[in-house]
Amino acid sequence: MNTPRTWQKSSFSGSGDGNACLELGSTPTNLHLRESDTPATTLTAPLNALAHLLTRIRADAPTHQSP
Repeated sequence: MNTPRTWQKSSFSGSGDGNACLELGSTPTNLHLRESDTPATTLTAPLNALAHLLTRIRADAPTHQSP
């Protein structure tokens, strides 16, 4: 399995290396997520599956209506 060379830390995690945070990395075909306190464990999703999920979420999202 290909793993990312670099990981992007969530901006909601604060600063410093000691903070537990979500990190995101990508390879040409997959998106990878991991917790900084357990970097050996990753969640991997194919980019096409993630794109399909996001399309469905957007399609099913309620539209905002003015009163």
